[in-house]
Amino acid sequence: MNDAHWLPIIFVGLTGLAVVVYAILDGYDLGVGILLPMDSPAEPHRDTMIASIGPFWDANETWLVLAIGLILIAFPAAHSVILTNLYLPVAVMLIGLIMRGVAFDFRAKAAIDHKLAWDRCFKFGSLLTTFSQGYMLGMYVMGFQTHWMSQLFAILSAFGVTAAYSYIGGAWLIMKTEGALQEKAVRWTRNSGRATFAGVIAVSVVNPLVNPGVFNRWFDFPLVMFVLLIPALCFFAFIFNDILLARLPKAKDRHCWLPFVMVIGIFVLCFSALAFSFFPDIVPGQMTIWEAASAPKSLMFILWGAIVVIPVILMYTALSYKIFHGKATELHYH
Repeated sequence: MNDAHWLPIIFVGLTGLAVVVYAILDGYDLGVGILLPMDSPAEPHRDTMIASIGPFWDANETWLVLAIGLILIAFPAAHSVILTNLYLPVAVMLIGLIMRGVAFDFRAKAAIDHKLAWDRCFKFGSLLTTFSQGYMLGMYVMGFQTHWMSQLFAILSAFGVTAAYSYIGGAWLIMKTEGALQEKAVRWTRNSGRATFAGVIAVSVVNPLVNPGVFNRWFDFPLVMFVLLIPALCFFAFIFNDILLARLPKAKDRHCWLPFVMVIGIFVLCFSALAFSFFPDIVPGQMTIWEAASAPKSLMFILWGAIVVIPVILMYTALSYKIFHGKATELHYH
């Protein structure tokens, strides 16, 4: 096995890792933004919810930058195809991210009468970001086709991703909050989980129907005996989490962390299923990782940088979560 073969495999694995970690980490803080209650009496709850993501949300987006950077440098041909087809939803996503960043800072500095407006801006920016990411995922899965079925699938994917981010955001709040807000978070998480489950089922049915190659891959005997463990485990994780949420919160806040861990497991299983469906294509039906990859010498040079940078990001992320573990407290701005 030569460098031209195994280096693209390593880089698509690193890109997949960055995408999954981004979906989990930035997913929960986007979900918190989506779940912000907009009624005036809920202002203390909004403050606590923002405080729960305050130390983390900006750094979580590092993984998005890393994923895009890896695609740009390691798979420039794929980056060109993807960005050419998705430039408009990417622009919408960036607008949503900018709205979130501005609202997060200005909500603490604005007059009391304007604070709700900035919270609405944060919520709308979160929704804009998640809908655009879900739409991009749907168009990617459909190979960037433009007929009405592809558009419909992309819209379905947009709602599914928004529900999934709400699901993990609610689970985060269960772990980080107490009292009445935690009880609300349990209800939000349970409802979002059921919506996410419905979305996963819908996408799992539609995707093999519109992509015959995906259907053949999943149901090829005898491989089918093993790969169907992925949707089976995902199904049981959804059911177990729903039963668990029906029993929360518990005395002494027992098991408050478990829903978040279960949702992480669901995310990993769903992304594993997506990777299995399309590997080795990096642009479904158009381009494999070897066709899109940079020259082996370039990849080897980049690999040494990745060996240094990615562990540093992982250590920094782990350290920040260790420092700010525990329940959310009042958010202070300096």
